[in-house]
Amino acid sequence: MEQTSWSVGQVAKRCGVKVSTLHFYEQKQLIQSRRNSGNQRRYRKDVLRRIAIIKAAQKMGISLESIKEAFASLPNNRTPSTEDWQRLSLQWRDELNARITYLEKLRDSMTGCIGCGCLSMKNCPIYNRDDKLASEGSGAVILNQHSPK
Repeated sequence: MEQTSWSVGQVAKRCGVKVSTLHFYEQKQLIQSRRNSGNQRRYRKDVLRRIAIIKAAQKMGISLESIKEAFASLPNNRTPSTEDWQRLSLQWRDELNARITYLEKLRDSMTGCIGCGCLSMKNCPIYNRDDKLASEGSGAVILNQHSPK
């Protein structure tokens, strides 16, 4: 007979996460449980797939907010199907590619100047003479021009 509901401990063990992580995901409305007559959390089996997707997306650097938005886009807040995952992963692929491009530019700028506009490097290839970058904002203005949104 197939198990119809899972305890928080069973889900945590099966997914390789801490119980506190499941509580956190539930607080962030990424997963949901119901309470049994003893007021204990019980999860449906499909929560395992939701957690797997959360973990995979987080490993790609996708924010929990973005994951929540993706889940909210599904009809009736259902657990993503294989087709849903394909669509979501393509959407996140663009975000990941933008982050890779940004990190490559950062890596390639590390030995000289990272575009901070600090006026302190004598041999900076983009020396900020007369603090011209101040009109464009604070911080690493040049670097931020290329950062992913």
